[in-house]
Amino acid sequence: MRALLTGGTGKLGAALAELLRGSGWSVVAAGRGDGDVSRPDEARALVERSVAELGGLDVLVNGAGAGFSPRPVAEVSESDWDEAFGATAKGSFFVTQAAAPHLAARRGLVIMLEDVAGLQPWPSFAPHSAAKAAQSMLTKTLARALAPEVRVCGIAPGPVAVEPGSEERRAAETLVGRVGSPGDIAAAILYLAGAGFVTGTTLVVDGGRLLQTGQAPDA
Repeated sequence: MRALLTGGTGKLGAALAELLRGSGWSVVAAGRGDGDVSRPDEARALVERSVAELGGLDVLVNGAGAGFSPRPVAEVSESDWDEAFGATAKGSFFVTQAAAPHLAARRGLVIMLEDVAGLQPWPSFAPHSAAKAAQSMLTKTLARALAPEVRVCGIAPGPVAVEPGSEERRAAETLVGRVGSPGDIAAAILYLAGAGFVTGTTLVVDGGRLLQTGQAPDA
């Protein structure tokens, strides 16, 4: 499999890239230094460079995001809002738009790395939750728009790659009693890559977090 992973230089993204390479994939792991994916021209340029490097494209993983910081609603600024929606919503759309013809040629797959924050209201992370909800809707909308040549699926992680020292507290948010690992997300990516009858849906990989109280991580 030949894949482009945006957000591929962050803590989770870099680990995912290595795990996928360990499974035999060829991966371009793109970070902020490779372009601002919220700008259509830079998104197109990133896709074209990646296709040239890989010799084609089978899978796009939209993992780029920003703006994950707790802030009371009264203190949210326009820049906070723009940061949250930029890479997550705009970037996911414009990178997918640019990649679609290449993926169609391979009957390929788009994966949106969503978040359980897009499925629950987290008041202290309002822009982030709204951006992830928008990304979740893109999963469904683009699945319809790009079918049947391209499948589009989402993965919504729970507490994965958490801050050091917070493992015990974050593990208590789940039903399985542990935090997730990049391996849990990589396994979901590998599953979706081989699940040719699955599209337009989001696979929640959260250890049962959605069935808990619904409190945000800072609560």
